[in-house]
Amino acid sequence: MLTSLRNLFSAAPDPYADPKSPIPLGEVLKRNWFELWYQPKIELRSMRLVGAEALVRARHPTRGVLSPFFFLTGASEEDLLKLTEQVILTALGDWEIFNEYGVPMKFAVNVPVSAFVKLPIPQMLREARPKADHWPGMILEVTEDQIIHDLNIANDVAGALRELNCNLALDDFGSGYSSLARLRQLPFSELKIDRSYVMNCDSDPVNAGMCETIVELGKRFGLKTVAEGIESVHESHKLQGIGVNIGQGYLYAKPMPKGQLIGLMRKRLVGQAPPQPARRGRLAAKA
Repeated sequence: MLTSLRNLFSAAPDPYADPKSPIPLGEVLKRNWFELWYQPKIELRSMRLVGAEALVRARHPTRGVLSPFFFLTGASEEDLLKLTEQVILTALGDWEIFNEYGVPMKFAVNVPVSAFVKLPIPQMLREARPKADHWPGMILEVTEDQIIHDLNIANDVAGALRELNCNLALDDFGSGYSSLARLRQLPFSELKIDRSYVMNCDSDPVNAGMCETIVELGKRFGLKTVAEGIESVHESHKLQGIGVNIGQGYLYAKPMPKGQLIGLMRKRLVGQAPPQPARRGRLAAKA
């Protein structure tokens, strides 16, 4: 009898409490479990902090912080669009907080191609962007396999974004098959070298050759190059030597909550050395 009464008045069990169970993205957004974490981006020539990539996480009340693997797989387009809008608006608001602490950075966010059609992204940025005169703008990253089939979409939105000091970056560059021949048609300001080529680029001649080729393409078309997934000092030195502009990866810092990044950066004036390497070994890929 007493047990039945306890069950009657106890809270309903959480259907997502199982540590291995996925969580629908719609539930993450509805329950306000969404968070933005940031991974620093380092200018390789000067080793200065120049920006950060915004990465989504979910903070479950009992399971803790969850990677996108648990809530993005199988997400509906409607929920992905809601997430995209929230990521952009949250990053814009977070920039204001970083700016108050004297940490001016250019944030990058990942955007699905469909968002350029179904969301008024230029209008969102125009209305919600920081009013500070020195706001450096924002970088919107689109993966190569998505955008190569939708060049018209990218060209249509690129002009409006440039008026707002915002640019497009081609993420995971080198993982597709047709973009090398069509690179001049893509309205991008950055190429992010796919981490599969960054890995062991100091010792693997094929990967080194791919990185060198992408850097040369970037120079010919006036584009910055960004190497993602840098995990060793040797990779960093190799990429710096061949002229890659910006690097990010676990060597410099893992993704972290904004409060942790602010605290870390307050201890180091912008323009000095970046965060010390987190580890030296081979690490998991970016989430």
